Amino acid sequence: MSTYLETTANVYRDAALKPDVGLCCTTTPIWQFPGLKIPKIMQEMNYGCGSTVHFRDLVNDPNILYVGVGGGMEVLQFSYFSRKENGVIGVDIVDEMIKACEDNLEIAEKENDWFKKEFVSLRKGSALALPIADESIDVAAQNCLFNIFTKEDLALALKEMYRVLKPHGRLVLSDPVTEQAMPESLKNDERLRALCLSGSLSLQEYLKMITDAGFGTVEIRAKRPYRILAPSHYDTEEMIFLESVEVCAIKDPMPADGPCVFTGKTAIYFGSEEYFDDEKGHILMQNQPLSVCDKTASAIKNLGREDIYITESTFFYDGGGCC
Repeated sequence: MSTYLETTANVYRDAALKPDVGLCCTTTPIWQFPGLKIPKIMQEMNYGCGSTVHFRDLVNDPNILYVGVGGGMEVLQFSYFSRKENGVIGVDIVDEMIKACEDNLEIAEKENDWFKKEFVSLRKGSALALPIADESIDVAAQNCLFNIFTKEDLALALKEMYRVLKPHGRLVLSDPVTEQAMPESLKNDERLRALCLSGSLSLQEYLKMITDAGFGTVEIRAKRPYRILAPSHYDTEEMIFLESVEVCAIKDPMPADGPCVFTGKTAIYFGSEEYFDDEKGHILMQNQPLSVCDKTASAIKNLGREDIYITESTFFYDGGGCC
């Protein structure tokens, strides 16, 4: 595994020189915005497993960082919301991928009258040592890159993202996860890891890595079926089911009682009073669902009340509620 990052760079060097449509295809629809035309070559080089572009993150002309530029599709989408010089910074370790992204952005400039190449600054650099100043970024993102890293390198990458984000800045991630044990033979296969197939953690491990980096609020925005690693095709005795998860980690102060992680749980009060107040900042109105973080859901459930219903995790959270 000592050379897995070199193997990864070689895989994506080849993918930059000759686009590979099936390399890491996403099951997420490609967001189309008014007046935005995404060049075909960018769609062919969409080497992600989800989407990191969310409207509610991209307000007030943000400074945006995207790590692992691929063919430039999400760089272009992000620039739609930050139409200023160097409003979007793209970082990649592979020279050929940076060149491919530059070429694709030239095509995008011809096809979109609002887009100018100077909106995007492409830089060579590693996710493990970002060429970005401290606390200079409002929104940072990566798509199907961090799952490639070993746990040690993932911790470094998350620490770097935390460093460059402004207070209350947002890190948006999309990566495969699995609830099954990945065989060591697959985890140590450098090419399979580079192809985003064998480096997946469980969701809880993944979230713990994020909160251990210091992020005080974490939102699970989507979780979808992604891939099957079957014994007939891979060195595994059982079928391994991979899912794609989209997460937003916010650089909020860490609460004294631990991070607020939203996995799509909801509390519903249906008692005889107008509302329920737990006197800890959570007010449940009569029969009105309220999104709550897992920590709050557990605390309310432990009250043992028969007039409050706590749902299971839906693994979809779109804002609102309280923690």
